[in-house]
Amino acid sequence: MRYFRSIISALVIFFAINVFAQNKYAVSLIYTPVLNTPDYESVFGGKSGDKVKLDKEGLIREMEFIAMPNTVFEILETIPKTGYDIYRVITNDYQYKGDFYIDSRFVRVTDSRQEDRWKITPTKDEILKNMNALEGYPYMWGGNASRGIDEMLTYYKPKGEISDAVKSNWIMKGVDCSGLIYESTGGATPRNTSSLITYGKGIEIENLPAEEIAKKLQPLDIIVWSGHVIIVLDEKTVIESTPVSGVHKTDLVSRLNSVMEERTPVNDWTSTSGKRFVVRRWAE
Repeated sequence: MRYFRSIISALVIFFAINVFAQNKYAVSLIYTPVLNTPDYESVFGGKSGDKVKLDKEGLIREMEFIAMPNTVFEILETIPKTGYDIYRVITNDYQYKGDFYIDSRFVRVTDSRQEDRWKITPTKDEILKNMNALEGYPYMWGGNASRGIDEMLTYYKPKGEISDAVKSNWIMKGVDCSGLIYESTGGATPRNTSSLITYGKGIEIENLPAEEIAKKLQPLDIIVWSGHVIIVLDEKTVIESTPVSGVHKTDLVSRLNSVMEERTPVNDWTSTSGKRFVVRRWAE
């Protein structure tokens, strides 16, 4: 009997803890890295304490995105660490599949849900100014806080001296392709290309050559497929972020031609399959 009572008591405690956890929320105080692993120490430091975990392409694949200040999270699970916690979370700012984790030191915890972060889209001129200012920044997988997060050097302090290149990765300096738009709009646009392919309205480009497509485009139109996005700056220029070149500009027609060597222009992403791209207009 005592055995069964112990089991029942344990179950009651278990469910009580989970219900309590589901009623906890967190609000980001500063730019907050969101990873797809709770093991931050293995990514920033590793066994030697002075390395950032990179894949064979030199990217931090554990990174998902960087939440902007005032982003609201629901805490699903708490993983205790020494002096801080790791939270498994969900947020309306990043509605994608997977498990996502944040460090408690970047947020404040509350028992009641706060209003979601205000998303006010800047004017076209402001967005274009922001994008132009990011030219020259490095590519950072999951990055959308171009200057990086210096607090990472305090919370996950490297052992010994590290090179500028390692430091750049450690603070997650730079932006990826969709992060270029996300940062430039203050987080008002979708974070990933899987959402950008249907964002705004489609421009009819099917069966057209690059020169004809270029004539249809306006500033901030996006040339996009699931995996990459290129942004139109003006009638002659596009901007994008790539692993090889970081944030850089190229000629619009030349870039369209290079894309069309591998991909087919279509009007609607869902209308077909295979290697294709669409143009979406989201800023009027």
